[in-house]
Amino acid sequence: MHRRASRSWIWIGSSEGAGHRGGNIRDLAEPGGTPLKILVCDDHALFREGVVNALRELEHGVVLLEAADGAEALRLAQAHPDLDIVLLDLDMPGTDGWTGLSRLQKACPTLPVVILSASEDPDDARRAIDAGAAGFVTKSTRGVLLRAALQLVLSGGVYVPPQLVSAGPPGSGPRRPGAAAASSTGRQRAAQLSPRQREVLRLMSRGLTNVEIGNVLGVALGTVKAHLAVIYEVLDVSNRTEAALVMRELGLDQDE
Repeated sequence: MHRRASRSWIWIGSSEGAGHRGGNIRDLAEPGGTPLKILVCDDHALFREGVVNALRELEHGVVLLEAADGAEALRLAQAHPDLDIVLLDLDMPGTDGWTGLSRLQKACPTLPVVILSASEDPDDARRAIDAGAAGFVTKSTRGVLLRAALQLVLSGGVYVPPQLVSAGPPGSGPRRPGAAAASSTGRQRAAQLSPRQREVLRLMSRGLTNVEIGNVLGVALGTVKAHLAVIYEVLDVSNRTEAALVMRELGLDQDE
């Protein structure tokens, strides 16, 4: 059977279920330490190879399968019942992405499918999630956020990148300290953070290291790092200092 945690609806949400099994993506797939197995489906060989190489760098020992069209993706998913997750391009030969998603879900109902897309249209992300996808990852996503997305999905969450659900416009320019606070959408962006991510942010602003934050919250170091990756993206900052500044300027340190 495909290995999948129970589904919970978390937009950019917390990796609560990931808490005690280590920081690697693989640790969330199965407690016994079985290597993570991922199917990457994209008809563009160069992009597919880039994703595969990125996943190898993010996760030691990961088993990667590749498909260049919808039919091959379906065949491989059915032939490998130990698959942990599928990364599916919406635009591949042989079928449109929505049909491909539907066929995969019917053939392998417990297998989480994360959509890979060049689109940054929030409507496409919402349509994918409404259709049952476990996540929506844009092709511009950085490696550290891809790791966070996979951790979240494997812990039972649903991942949508912050820029697609944020009220702020895309492409707002280079990052700078206080960028989120300087805009009228700062609090709207901060509201996207889960309660656990706010806890991480508050502890970080008090000067605790990632290890100390993990000890206080009873979660693994990798889980803390995954939360921080999302926090930085949501607040539009690059590091701990900028995040702490935004937190103070938005008054988040006053929140209960």
